[in-house]
Amino acid sequence: MLSLGLCATIPALGQAPAVPPGAIPASSVQTSIEALAHDAAVYARHYGVSQAEALRRLRLQEASVAAVDALAATYADRLAGIYIQHVPDYRVIVSLTGLAPVPSETLTVAGLALPVEFRTGALARRIDVLAALANHANDIRAALRTPPGMGADPKSAMLVVVARGREIDAEGVGPLAARLSAIAGVPVQVRSASGVDSNSAIEGGTRLLGTLDGRRYVCTTGFVVTDGTRTGITTAAHCPDDISHIDASGIATPLPMIGAWGARDQDVQIHVPATTDAPPFAPLFRADDSGVPRRLASWRNRTSTRVGDFICHRGERTGYSCAEVEFVDYVPPGDLCAGPCEPVWVAVKGPTCRGGDSGGPVFSGAVAFGMVKGSSYTPDGACRRYYYMSTDYLPTGWTLSY
Repeated sequence: MLSLGLCATIPALGQAPAVPPGAIPASSVQTSIEALAHDAAVYARHYGVSQAEALRRLRLQEASVAAVDALAATYADRLAGIYIQHVPDYRVIVSLTGLAPVPSETLTVAGLALPVEFRTGALARRIDVLAALANHANDIRAALRTPPGMGADPKSAMLVVVARGREIDAEGVGPLAARLSAIAGVPVQVRSASGVDSNSAIEGGTRLLGTLDGRRYVCTTGFVVTDGTRTGITTAAHCPDDISHIDASGIATPLPMIGAWGARDQDVQIHVPATTDAPPFAPLFRADDSGVPRRLASWRNRTSTRVGDFICHRGERTGYSCAEVEFVDYVPPGDLCAGPCEPVWVAVKGPTCRGGDSGGPVFSGAVAFGMVKGSSYTPDGACRRYYYMSTDYLPTGWTLSY
């Protein structure tokens, strides 16, 4: 199934597939602890902290999900947003409407101290900004010449509209924000989006090769999934329907597609072994070029993902990289979802994304977050952000295998 966006033919680059149980010795698979330590090394370099401190923070990031969800429920009537701060220290920031102060506190999570700071005076509740996205996104699209990207920003407690520079220049940031705010019914912050947004090209991750209109394309795999009787592998819905896995020695293994879902809130298709007697895929995925796979341990729901979470992705063109979540309720611009997109995509900051990452796994340690859909670039081609489909939106009847 080909959804909107540019696909590109490229030279094939080798990667290993999902594999049958026992094909890779257990000693050659990263444990959850080893996987998180691997990601912590990137975190340590990114924020200038020790490896031990980086590992502590990433352990807190995963262990604090229930505690932070509970904070959101406790302050639901005033909640403007929750996000993670990394500098000058690691803490959870809870933004609230109203001026009544709430004292800071320190939670104990998995034996680790997690500072929580409350900031008051936000202009809008999160629930109201999300309602504006759900009810007025099409009105905002219609108010601009080019359909913009949109998202709920917990830091500013505003609806962010990422508009083309020519529209901002023609009207001015202030007047444009005021006009869109009147449409949305909540405060709007306008940001520039000069450059290109597109579904990432069909390549990368673990290697799949397919043909479309007589041309060969390389695309990526995400995670192993199951419907209770079969195991399959995910990739992006804009990959060719007929694909084969190409192993490091060049041997092709056909993987028939059983379905594709590529509109509104999904960009995924599933491929299964060609024969019913084939052994099931093991729940492994490649995070980098080390050749050592990770065994999937769990997953993170989109609604429990926080702006500021430090997560990683794998793409054959860009390799392995990690960055902060920018939006949890993002609407990609244009018609990249076979029409307008729903506000359910998660956007991650650059600077590492490129055509070729589509379908690849997004993760932290051995925890799955989603599969890459598309990317946004500046006019000079630099990565501004990429966005992914959360594993929450796998097709009905299919779940992650772990």
